[in-house]
Amino acid sequence: MTHDLQASNILWNETFPGGGHWSYKVKRGTTLRFTDLDGGANMAVLLYRADERLERLNVPDTLKAQHTAHLTAGHVLYSDMGNILASIPLDTVGWHDPLCGVSTAASVLAKFGAHRYQEHRNAMYRNGQDSLLVEIGKWGLGLRDLVPNINLFSKVAVDADGRFVFVPDNSKAGDLVELRFEMDTLVALSSAPHPLDPNPDYAPRKISVVAYTSGPAGADDPCRLSCPENGRGYTNTELTTR
Repeated sequence: MTHDLQASNILWNETFPGGGHWSYKVKRGTTLRFTDLDGGANMAVLLYRADERLERLNVPDTLKAQHTAHLTAGHVLYSDMGNILASIPLDTVGWHDPLCGVSTAASVLAKFGAHRYQEHRNAMYRNGQDSLLVEIGKWGLGLRDLVPNINLFSKVAVDADGRFVFVPDNSKAGDLVELRFEMDTLVALSSAPHPLDPNPDYAPRKISVVAYTSGPAGADDPCRLSCPENGRGYTNTELTTR
């Protein structure tokens, strides 16, 4: 199946190195397409309403409203005010982790050892928590605003003893997932390794991102129709954005 984009709709594109971090303001009706270039990528994502940053991604409500413990096409990402910040209209991966958060400086140090900027410059070992704090700090947010995130491309299952188990090879080279923004949104990203990735080597993967004009969800959009809760969520969101 082809997922080609019309060149006239593309706003910008770039390739993120593994372990990097970024942030953007994305307008309602814009879609970000994330592509795993090597296979085995992880992209931690945080979302805040652009014009009122006290409203932000609420992972528990996102899962509860849609009766799910993972994310894929047809799902949406709710704010703590019941609005839909973004939706997932397209996904070739099939499972994205909303449960396990991000790595920390302590966890990366314990697992991989020290690899500091002073000696290694841009090849330093970055962790997800500090990376996201750097990005949201650029927009006047801080530690108290660091809410639970989602991890694109990563899958975590539960074993017979109730423990989280990372599933390797969930995402293959060329797999993609899209976030379509239903409100003007501040997006913070980190491509540091998933906190439960068992790889003993620090080896974050490259991810390409394409931003394009898509328009917001239509009346017959699968994300809107996937459950009654989402229909109400879109109605609330559209009242907010009029």
